[in-house]
Amino acid sequence: MTETPGTLLAALRAEPPLVQCLTNYVAMNIAANVVLAAGASPAMVADVEEAEEFAGIAGAVTVNIGTLSPPFIAGAKAAIAGASAAGHPWVFDPVACQATSYRRRVAADLVALKPTIIRGNASEILSLAGEASSGQGVDGRDPVAVAEDGARRLAEESGSVVAVTGETDFVTDGARAVRIEGGSPLMPMNTALGCSLTCLCGAYAAVSSDPFDAAVGALAHFAAAGARAHEKAEGAGTFAPHFLDALQAVTPEALDAEAVIHNVAEVTS
Repeated sequence: MTETPGTLLAALRAEPPLVQCLTNYVAMNIAANVVLAAGASPAMVADVEEAEEFAGIAGAVTVNIGTLSPPFIAGAKAAIAGASAAGHPWVFDPVACQATSYRRRVAADLVALKPTIIRGNASEILSLAGEASSGQGVDGRDPVAVAEDGARRLAEESGSVVAVTGETDFVTDGARAVRIEGGSPLMPMNTALGCSLTCLCGAYAAVSSDPFDAAVGALAHFAAAGARAHEKAEGAGTFAPHFLDALQAVTPEALDAEAVIHNVAEVTS
């Protein structure tokens, strides 16, 4: 890594990037709050009439297919075209892409548009890599470790950085790979935190010269904030406000000190 998570967080807060978040209806509020707490600026601009133009001024675009529909996909493809024309990164979250033939088809179409980063749970990444998964609907039921080989292959074939999130996260660009520890077991009990992480990946990608470092930085920020929030939370309900507070409170120096990042070559499975 050439850019540490703390270095990227400092850059993000020095000049907050505008992140165009095309996300699902369930995630919009929490995703916007997560991006704001981290120090960036969210915009939920998704309509085909303006998505492409807006993507030209946004620092990054994120696309989440949780609440999927033809009008949403039209807006997403317009935003991707705008980001690509401007040379800006875009991040893809293939929510429940294994669940239906329509989702599998849409996900494959979007991967063909060359996302800068693909962020999903293990079940989603296994499906994108052409492997069987145990995912049920939006729930990922496969462990991250099972998806690591598929993630590497998907990264090589798509040219995207692939981030597999779960109890221990895994990030690869096909050549490099790391695991990131931290977070809290209360995180899966809060709706749309994974979707919000995709938006944060967009914020980090907007200030980074290396998408691999951007994905690692965003995941490390999430993990550090999750670990801090877990110490104060009494349960799933009180975790959410503590998590937003922690996202904001983490300083660049603290992030580099608290991030638990292992080069996979140095880790025995």
